[in-house]
Amino acid sequence: MSAETSIPPLKLRRVLLFLSVVAIGAIATAVSGIADREKSRLEVAAWTNEQAVANVRLVQPERGSTEEDLVLPGNVSAYYSGTLFARASGYITTWQKDIGAHVMKGETLATISAPDLDQQLEEARAQLVQLKAAVEQAQANADLGKVTDARTSQLVTQGWSSKEQGDTDRLTAASRMAALSVAKANVVAQQAAVSRLGELIGFEQVKAPFDGVVTARNVDIGDLVNAGGTTGRALFQVSDIHRMRIYVNVPQAFLGELRPGIKATLHIPGQKETFEAELVSTSNSVVENSRTGLVELQADNPDGKLWPGAFTEVHFHIPSASDTLSIPSTALIFGAHGMRAAAVGADNRVVLKPVTLGRDFGNRVEIQSGLALSDRLIDNPLESTQTGDVVRIGADSKSSAVAAAAKTD
Repeated sequence: MSAETSIPPLKLRRVLLFLSVVAIGAIATAVSGIADREKSRLEVAAWTNEQAVANVRLVQPERGSTEEDLVLPGNVSAYYSGTLFARASGYITTWQKDIGAHVMKGETLATISAPDLDQQLEEARAQLVQLKAAVEQAQANADLGKVTDARTSQLVTQGWSSKEQGDTDRLTAASRMAALSVAKANVVAQQAAVSRLGELIGFEQVKAPFDGVVTARNVDIGDLVNAGGTTGRALFQVSDIHRMRIYVNVPQAFLGELRPGIKATLHIPGQKETFEAELVSTSNSVVENSRTGLVELQADNPDGKLWPGAFTEVHFHIPSASDTLSIPSTALIFGAHGMRAAAVGADNRVVLKPVTLGRDFGNRVEIQSGLALSDRLIDNPLESTQTGDVVRIGADSKSSAVAAAAKTD
């Protein structure tokens, strides 16, 4: 009887124990889930906060060199260039110099046959002989008139001749003296005509105006040429290339830096050799359409390697102050407050610094004021960057900063 009464409490305890274990497991599972969710929430919050901090690359200002390069396109021209047209009408009988020939001043390039001009000169010379004979005749008449007037005047005084005859002989002598003056003037005019035709005959020989090289020949034997023309094809082009002129259109922002004496280096496409040039003058004016001013450089060309009409890259060597700083143009922020740069302090917080720009060299700009050599600047900053923002410095920025520091040292 006692054994039968002890069985139900034992089963009850087992049930209660099982229920307790299940309850404890459920509570543990619930507590673990709540803890995991809280941990995940904290991790997400930390990750979000971490992502809110921008990862930036830093650059540093660099001290400017003693000179800055400005590269602009230029055109090479001969020191002198002569375009020769015909001054005598006729046919080309011979030409002596072809393109590329080196010629001396006064050397004949071609010969023009001008028979009409030769005939005009002969006629003018013959007419000059006639006019000189007319002068001799007029001189004899003038001498006769002078003698007659003197004799008649004496007879009038003595009463042997009338006053009317005296006046007639006196006026006749004056008329003959005037005719003599006219005859002499005709001789002078005809001599000028003969000289002019003689000069035109000289133009039958097309000659080089100065020492140089024939850069163009547009005539051949038998070609008809007309005098006085300055349109159409020229007979020859002669260029003096012992020294060359280089013309460059310079933007207005750089004209104040370019003064006579500035050195430059010429790079000619297709040639490995470079040439040194010097700025000699400026046009002192700016073209409104392009806002550029024309400057002229000159370069020695003893070997003739610079050709007229060639294109060249002109590398100007512009002196600059040694304390001038420069930064990449990508480090600038332009906004309502003007041009600024985003500097990063020791606590990795951003400080926006207003800067004054100097010359723009394309990938870099000159800073006149607002920055120090030790400033750390954000490269490619966001437009929304504000003073006080916290940033994270990228690994490549540290090596760049070390390299920049070593360069400035």
